[in-house]
Amino acid sequence: MTTVLDLKPLINLTSEDFYQLCQINRDLPLELSRNGELIIMSPVGGETGNRESELNFQVSLWNHQTQLGLVFTSSTVFNLPHGGNRSPDVAWITRERWDSLTTEQKQKFPPICPDFVIELRSPSDRLQPLQDKMKEYLDCGLRLGWLINPQDKTVEIYRPQHPVEILTIPVSLSGEDVLPEFNLLIE
Repeated sequence: MTTVLDLKPLINLTSEDFYQLCQINRDLPLELSRNGELIIMSPVGGETGNRESELNFQVSLWNHQTQLGLVFTSSTVFNLPHGGNRSPDVAWITRERWDSLTTEQKQKFPPICPDFVIELRSPSDRLQPLQDKMKEYLDCGLRLGWLINPQDKTVEIYRPQHPVEILTIPVSLSGEDVLPEFNLLIE
């Protein structure tokens, strides 16, 4: 279960404040929404952890072969352009965009929105906050995102200036022009 604390009435955490809070509480997976809500993420169970690992492996394997960018795990927090600090289950950024960051920016929470993300809904996740998170990524420059929802047997595909496309599992997903020649079968 995810816990959301609305801190806005009391304090307004800057990105640096949030980074320091995470450093002090390293064992607590935290996110900060662009609305100033502190989100405490609960650990996932075995099935979800295995699925997440498999998704990361598939994107990493494709990236290892193409060398087009960098892949990040769910432990990576991105300092998004519109104020949120988010950690997708799987994230990918083009090498060119990553290389434009300074060494310090790469070491902290990178101030960049991934080009591609996957969010995997776990049994304890509510759907609406994940959909809001996907829209937050889109507003910050995401080029392609997949929200995989095993409970409802659907995948929501997020693209800029397009309505959300909802497909039924099983489905083969294409990385389109963002992850060229990447295909993922979701069963």
